[in-house]
Formats: sequence, C-alpha cells, structure tokens
Amino acid sequence: MLEAREEARMNAREAADQAHALALSLESKRSSLASLEQALARMENQIRQIESRRTEIAQQLAAGSDPIAELETERQTYLDQRLLVDRQLVEARRVLEDCDIEMRKFEQQRHNLEQELSGLRESLSEKKLAAQALQMRAEQLAEAIAASGLDLETLLGELAEDIDAAQWRQQLADLAQKIARLEPVNLAAIQEHAEQSERKTYLDNQLADLTSAMETLENAIKKIDRETRQRFKETFDRVNAGVQELFPRLFGGGHAYLELTGDDLLSTGVSIMARPPGKRVSNITLLSGGEKALTAVSLVFAIFALNPAPFCLLDEVDAPLDEANVGRFSNMVREMSEKVQFIFVSHNKATMEAASQLCGVTMREPGVSRLVQVDLAEATKLAGAA
Repeated sequence: MLEAREEARMNAREAADQAHALALSLESKRSSLASLEQALARMENQIRQIESRRTEIAQQLAAGSDPIAELETERQTYLDQRLLVDRQLVEARRVLEDCDIEMRKFEQQRHNLEQELSGLRESLSEKKLAAQALQMRAEQLAEAIAASGLDLETLLGELAEDIDAAQWRQQLADLAQKIARLEPVNLAAIQEHAEQSERKTYLDNQLADLTSAMETLENAIKKIDRETRQRFKETFDRVNAGVQELFPRLFGGGHAYLELTGDDLLSTGVSIMARPPGKRVSNITLLSGGEKALTAVSLVFAIFALNPAPFCLLDEVDAPLDEANVGRFSNMVREMSEKVQFIFVSHNKATMEAASQLCGVTMREPGVSRLVQVDLAEATKLAGAA
C-alpha cells in the first residue's frame, strides 16, 4: 500500500513537471507570436508609407516636375521593396499559423495532462481514505482486543503462519449469527416495566377522568338543548297566540300566524304568514308597506305582552297607514301603554292625539333649533278653564 502511494506521488510530480514544462513552452511560443505580430505591424506601416510615396510620385509625374525615367526607376525600386515586403508578410503569416497550430497542440497536451493529473489526485485521495479506514479499523480491533483482556503482541505470536483469514471470517460470521439469535438482553427491563406500568396507571386514571368529564359535559349539553327546545316551543306558542289575537284587532279582521321553517327547534327559522281582510294567506314579504308595518307591530306587541320591556321606541310606524288603520294602531298603543311606556316618532295628528305628552323641535330663526314640550292633560285643563 505504501509503495503504491509513493508511486502515485511520483506520477503526480512527473505530471506536474510536464505541465510546467508545457506551460513554459507555451509562454515562449506566445512571446514569438507577439514578436511576429509586431514585425507584421511594422511591415504594414512600411507598405502604407510606400503607397503614400507612390501617390506623391504620381502627382509629381502628372505635374511634369521630374524626369520620367528617374521616377520609373524609383517606382520599380519601391515595387521591388513592396514585393519583398509582401513575401515577408506571407512568410510571417505562415509562421504565425504554424505557431497557432503548435500552440493548440500544446493546449491539448496540457489539458490531457491536467485530466491525467486530476485522475491521479482522485486515486491518491481514495487510497488515502482507504488507508485511514484501515488504520481506524486496526485501532478499533486493537481496542477491542485490549478490552477483552488480551495482549495484541502475544495474540499475534500465537497465531499460526498458515492461518486462513477467510476461515476466521466465516467463523466470526457464524458466531455473530448465534449471538443475534439470542436477542439482546436488557438488564434494566424490570425497572423500565415498573416505570411504564406506573405511567400506564396514571394515564388510565387520566382517561377515566376525561371520559367522566366528557359524559358530564354531554349530559349538560343535552339538558341545555332539551330545556332550550322546551322554552323556545313555549315562547313560540305564546307569541304565535299573541299574533293571532292582535293581528285581527289591528287589521279589523283577517288572520296571521307564525310558522317554523325547519324541524330542529335549535336551528329553525320563523316565518310570518298573514291574511289581511279580503286577501289570501301569504308571506309577509308579499304584503304592501302598510300591511307589513301593521303585521310587524302585531308581532312586536305580542312579544311585549309576553315579556314587557321598560319602554318601546316606534319610529314613524304609522307613516304608511291609512286613517282607519291609524285609529286601530293608536288604540292598541293606548291599551299597551298600561304595561309598557311607548316613545314614538310621528307626523300623524291622529297618532299624536293618543299621546299624553308631545315633544317637538321648531326653528324660529335660521340655524337655531328649539325643543317644545306639551303636556296634553295640562293643556286640556287650561283649555277648559279658559
């Protein structure tokens, strides 16, 4: 294992050296390429200068300032220089292309070497991990041997030289299976059983208490539901009887009653069915405004007759009523006022006549309101005295 590790390290160092050499060669090629590019730039600059000179000569020839033969000789010289520069430029480009090709080859070689080096590093890392695992396993075995009261050196000396590791592993596996069949022995099981038994007894008592409390709560709910149904049914019957009694008195005839919309008294709704004189029985929503008002008044008065409140406030209930209905409404208010104090808002004179005291608001001056109160009994006395 150590020889393999050393060999891997040597291979890694060689690969690193090769990669370094390739990097140096690549840098040298890059320097040569930069020099060639600079030479190429200089040649191109010379070509531009020659072209500029040729243009000047052509202009001079056109002007006839110099002999044609000299200019032709000079032109030929420059053409020769240009051909030479062109050949140098072609050669430089060829060299540049060769350098590019060689540089790509070096790049490919460097990439291959880096991959090989990466593989060697991974292999070396795996071997290091395997060596560490073997070292840890050896330390664990040494600790287990020491814990069993044996000496490792003595034990190794007593082992035979021709020992078969596979046979020992098989015997160890058979022994492990035999131990597994014995099942683990928990020496603290008796104490744990006592603790769990005590906890079970506690939980059983808690469950019994919760069950008893739930039964008590369910019985209380049933009792409340039963009493609620009974009281709701009694109240509904009494209010229904009051509506049936008061409706004909307010309408001068007809018939009205309350109707449950459901079977369960705890969740049912209540509908008012009314039949004014000369009409068929219908829901209150199908009546006119005045009929709805009188029907609602009959329901309110029936509820007040069942459980009178200290006072009742009526806000322009008589507004949609005609004169005959206003009279019956006033009589009913006067009769109910013996048990309930009524406070009503009205603009109807007939309704005001049924009141014992009037309160009004006047505005003698713009923006200034004034409250006016009139006791009808005192006013009647004063009128009789006058």
